[in-house]
Amino acid sequence: MKQTMVETEVSYTIQYEGKFYIIEHVPARVCQETGEEFFSPETVQHIQAFIKQHKEPDRVIETPVYNYA
Repeated sequence: MKQTMVETEVSYTIQYEGKFYIIEHVPARVCQETGEEFFSPETVQHIQAFIKQHKEPDRVIETPVYNYA
């Protein structure tokens, strides 16, 4: 299977210390066949800095949580 990668921006979600974070407009390479996202080491470090430094968010959204059981 030949993979076709596209440079684009995605929304990245992460859970850290019991909270969910969404980082928008993250540069990524995305496989057109599988949708798998790949990030450069610099991008990953930048995302981690957002979370660990407790930077003031641009906006806050409310997310409902359901128990599967």
